[in-house]
Amino acid sequence: MATDTRDRILQASASLFQRQGFTGTGVKQILAEAHAPFSSLYHFFPGGKDELGAETIRVSGAMFQRLVEAVFDAAPDVLTGISDCFAGAAETLRATDYADACPIATVALEVASTNEPLRLATADVFGDWITAATTRFTSAGVSEARARELAIAVVALLEGGFLLSRAAHSTEPMLAAGKAARAAVEAAL
Repeated sequence: MATDTRDRILQASASLFQRQGFTGTGVKQILAEAHAPFSSLYHFFPGGKDELGAETIRVSGAMFQRLVEAVFDAAPDVLTGISDCFAGAAETLRATDYADACPIATVALEVASTNEPLRLATADVFGDWITAATTRFTSAGVSEARARELAIAVVALLEGGFLLSRAAHSTEPMLAAGKAARAAVEAAL
């Protein structure tokens, strides 16, 4: 649990954006959840909700990347790492009654064509994830060009898995996406 006011605001924003989206989350709701006074929003985020949103996206994106990398690092090989990531995502969806998905995708789908700062923040996070996955795949022996294509496909499969699983209230889409991701990586090796 974050104790610093700024961190509490970011943490509350991430949680609420993940469940409700950016436009569905009000500033007062964020501050109430963070147990923070209203003045703290503009103290820490002078650009208001948009600045808070962009920072939340970047912080959440880095946190999710560390989580995925930890799953990969615990796996004996890249194929097991892929399978474990998708299985873990499916379990998180099931355990949260399909409420906890990717806050980056939630916001990207919602505001990519209407809010350029948030579009850029989501694009940056997805770019970081693709770069990290590309590096991991090249380390496993995949050519650089193929590794980047593969990384894009795996991120797309994961995000699509979240979307379809939430809509269906089923882990079947996430598990199917995981099988497709594993098969693609296996073919590239």
